[in-house]
Amino acid sequence: MPVTTRPGRRSTITSGALAATLMAICLCSAPFLPVWLEGQQKVDLLGYVLLASACAPVAVRGRFPLAALAVTTAAVSIYLIQRYPYGPVFLPLTVVVYAIGRRQPTVRAVALGVVAFAALTVNMFTGKFPVDLSGMIFAAAWIAVPLTIGIARRLVTESQARERAETELRKLDDERLRLATEVHDIVGHGLAAIQMQADIALHLADTKPEQARTALRAISSASASALAELRATLSAIAPREDSGLHAPTPGLARVEETCQRVREAGVDVALSFAGRRRSLPPDTDVVAYRLVQESLTNVVKHAAEPRAGVRIDYRPESVALTISSPHDGSPVVEGFGIRGMRRRVERLDGEFEVTHADAFTVRAVLPTPAP
Repeated sequence: MPVTTRPGRRSTITSGALAATLMAICLCSAPFLPVWLEGQQKVDLLGYVLLASACAPVAVRGRFPLAALAVTTAAVSIYLIQRYPYGPVFLPLTVVVYAIGRRQPTVRAVALGVVAFAALTVNMFTGKFPVDLSGMIFAAAWIAVPLTIGIARRLVTESQARERAETELRKLDDERLRLATEVHDIVGHGLAAIQMQADIALHLADTKPEQARTALRAISSASASALAELRATLSAIAPREDSGLHAPTPGLARVEETCQRVREAGVDVALSFAGRRRSLPPDTDVVAYRLVQESLTNVVKHAAEPRAGVRIDYRPESVALTISSPHDGSPVVEGFGIRGMRRRVERLDGEFEVTHADAFTVRAVLPTPAP
């Protein structure tokens, strides 16, 4: 596609200065041009007018490229037909032809270049000069070289623009996937806990109503926590919402709370730490928390027995997570949750592994600066 943006004020000033410079070169050099071909004549008043007419359109080649090419080509062709000597008269033509290659589709630019070339060779068929191959090559060079450079430059610019657009699209897709993963982890964890507590409440509603009420209170707490986390996540795309509704940023500081919520859902969770606990970079902290949260959600939904072990090992330059639960040996299919965990870890250049030989175990190592 051609470049359709109109030149700005700075570009207009630059074009005007270039046109003025070319005009000065052509007009000032005209009296000194040698007449070295038989039949040529010195530049007279008409020649000066033609030189000025060839240079003036350079100032508007960006805004009116087709008109600029027509006027400049006509002026140069008439200049040659009038048997004026060769010289800088070809310079404004090369500038305008380059603009055509830069701003027009390739097929149209080539067609216009052919027309300009034909106009330049008219003088060879007027009978005043012999037709020779060297003259044809000379005329073709003044057209083909700037036209090719202009087309090549346009193609490079368009390619760079496409790459930028594709990069922005990939970033948008990555952000959508990140948000979808966040929502999946939050909603999946909350709904798994709610489902288990709801099953307990239904089972005990008639025989042990007090325990059923406890389960209902746990459902209320789990749903409120999940909604608060969901608001906090969605606030990233709606930052003007009331900040009073946002939950704290997820991190390992909340891992005990998460484990307790899963315990209330009926899963025996053993949480242990190794190394000196410390603050982690925000991105690492969120990923570590989400790994624990999603792994415990899978325990609630899929574990052969309602128990799990969570170990968090703070190392000098990393934090290692191990979450394991009993497994019945059935095949494991990596769903959206596990793929999401793997993407999170790989985004931080960490290590991620899922095994299910004796137990279903999620292991991750997240790099982190030393304290």
